[in-house]
Amino acid sequence: MAERRTWNPFRSEQEAFQFVIGALAYFGAIALASALGGLWAGLAVFLVLTIGGVAWFLNRNRHLDPREPVGSRATPADEHRVLVVANETVAGRKLHDAVRRAVVGQPSQVLVVSPALNSPLRHFVSDEDKARREAQERLNRSLQALAGAGIDARGEVGDADPLQAIEDALRTFGADEIIISTHPEGRSNWLEKGIVSGAEKRFTVPITHVVVDLEAERAAAPASEPARQ
Repeated sequence: MAERRTWNPFRSEQEAFQFVIGALAYFGAIALASALGGLWAGLAVFLVLTIGGVAWFLNRNRHLDPREPVGSRATPADEHRVLVVANETVAGRKLHDAVRRAVVGQPSQVLVVSPALNSPLRHFVSDEDKARREAQERLNRSLQALAGAGIDARGEVGDADPLQAIEDALRTFGADEIIISTHPEGRSNWLEKGIVSGAEKRFTVPITHVVVDLEAERAAAPASEPARQ
């Protein structure tokens, strides 16, 4: 059966939340102007806000797609640089296996970036401390697991927008390969928002998409423990 998709004018929960706040402010300003200045004052505010809103929307749509593909800063010829981008799945074993395959047999550097994803409300009030702290904790666990597998990696908390986090890393660290880790389809906000497909269109660096099923890994962990003893 073909998958049914519904059209969604918003690119994220944050954008939808901002739209709701903006709509409330829009109608509130019109009502206040009408109450204080009468019908004509309300009409004037309506026209000004509507024209401004339409202009903003048209300008926003003009920049939905990148103007040109984004490349990476130059990387050393004798070194393979891998950029790993993950949030909740950053500690997944399947991701770590993919990183090991990417660096095996060659001098390499690995940078793990964990975007500080935040709730719309916290982002709206500029409260990002909790999101960055949680991202850092996940990142620390991932780096410890990679170190235990003999992979020397460093990490940093990135921008809340995963695509912007990738672009920032490409400008500073550079990369010969990007690994993006997500939850399985149906449980992944990044897949729902088109982060992987957007990265493939936006960046010229080769991209590997790794699907990490944390629930399956946790379920399999007790059974695998005796085998390692």
